[in-house]
Amino acid sequence: MEPVETEMYAGGESDLYLHSLRRRSQSRKETLMPILNRAAKLIAKPVPRMMKPKTHAVLDYISVGAFLTSALWFWKRNKRAAVAGLICGGAELVVDLLTDYPGGVKPVISYRKHLEIDLGLAAVAATMPEFLFFNNDPEKKFFLTQGAITTLASELSQVPTSQLAEERKKRLQAA
Repeated sequence: MEPVETEMYAGGESDLYLHSLRRRSQSRKETLMPILNRAAKLIAKPVPRMMKPKTHAVLDYISVGAFLTSALWFWKRNKRAAVAGLICGGAELVVDLLTDYPGGVKPVISYRKHLEIDLGLAAVAATMPEFLFFNNDPEKKFFLTQGAITTLASELSQVPTSQLAEERKKRLQAA
């Protein structure tokens, strides 16, 4: 292993030491995303699932609009955040259009699976700043907030009992 050259500063700290401090503070910031999504999930768990599929669909399309609008808004000052908005908005739109619920165009995905996919999309949205290297920019807050809101919406949505019965019936026929 090669020795690392360090430069000493007036206070006696080396640049290696300062780099490790910066790295530690950055890793603390990176753990914020999972904490926000987990907190949203914990807050929503004891609350009964009261959101109907139609309400969830409206929120989903508002979310798509927010992502696509953010892409336009961020385009001049932060291209990476704009691309993240396009990716998240596009993914959410495709899932919404293919879900079997009011507002869906082609019922390929069950509503229950849609809720599970939403949790994944929430995690993707919240990690976009880190993935596309703009996690020190103010646009990061938008994606963290969208991730938390999507998690809450998914956790508060109820699956109609008729759809649960259909899924049970399909599982029994497959067995």
